[in-house]
This record gives sequence, structure tokens and C-alpha cells, in this order.
Amino acid sequence: MSEHKVYLNWKNKEDDLSYKTYDRSHLWKFEGETLIKASAAPDYLGRSELVNPEEAFAASLASCHMLTFLAIASMKKYTVAMYEDNAIAILGKNEKLKMAVTTVYLRPNISFKGDNIPDKTIINAMHHRAHRECFIANSVLTEIIVEPVY
Repeated sequence: MSEHKVYLNWKNKEDDLSYKTYDRSHLWKFEGETLIKASAAPDYLGRSELVNPEEAFAASLASCHMLTFLAIASMKKYTVAMYEDNAIAILGKNEKLKMAVTTVYLRPNISFKGDNIPDKTIINAMHHRAHRECFIANSVLTEIIVEPVY
């Protein structure tokens, strides 16, 4: 088992907390000392130039899927040359009519190098296994749709 810590800091720079005007900007600090400036999504009065929780959620799922896929590829002796993804998180109402990230689309585009190149059937099976074994995917109720790009 392992433990993963994130420090979050937000400070009110005004005299009140008026919903329309308070600054949603805050800071995430990770164990390795990486700092990320974050905010609410622009639709919720946040700053578009900063990372928002919905984007971070999609990034977390995409990153976990990629890392799991790379581990599987490595064990199967496939050499991945490049892995990119254009993940999308869809915010909407869930079955309980609560706002939630209802769906995340992962659209990995992967290239391989060397003499041992898997075909689409093997790649799809690797994606299925990566999704099944991804720690983050196993932790959420969100529907995750993996749509490999070929």
C-alpha cells in the first residue's frame, strides 16, 4: 500500500466572499515539491489559464491509463516510441441528478518502434487490460471510454 499527499492552499484577498467575485485561484503542492496553480473551470467563474479540477481529473485518468499501458507493453516486449492522448472530461448530471464528471474519453495515439510491432487486436487488448488495471479508473464511478486513434 502507498500514501499520496497533496497540499492545497487558498487565501481570501477580499473583505467578503461574494459568490460572483471571489477569486477561485489556489495552489496545489505535491510531495515532490511540484506546485500547480489551479482554479475553478471558467464556466464556474474560474480562470481559464489555470488548471481546474475537472481537467486534472481527466489528466489523472489519462496518465494512469498510459502508465499502465506502458507497463503492459514493456512486459510484452513492445517498444513504445510515442504515446499521446487528447482526453476529454464531460461534466453533467449523474443518475442522482448531481453534477459530476459523467464520462471521460481517452483517445490514445501510440506508435511503436523496432521489429516487434503489435497489431490493432493486440493493442486493443492491451488498452482493455490497462483500463481494467488502472488504479484511478478502479477508484471512480465515471464512465471511461477508451477510443484508440490509429
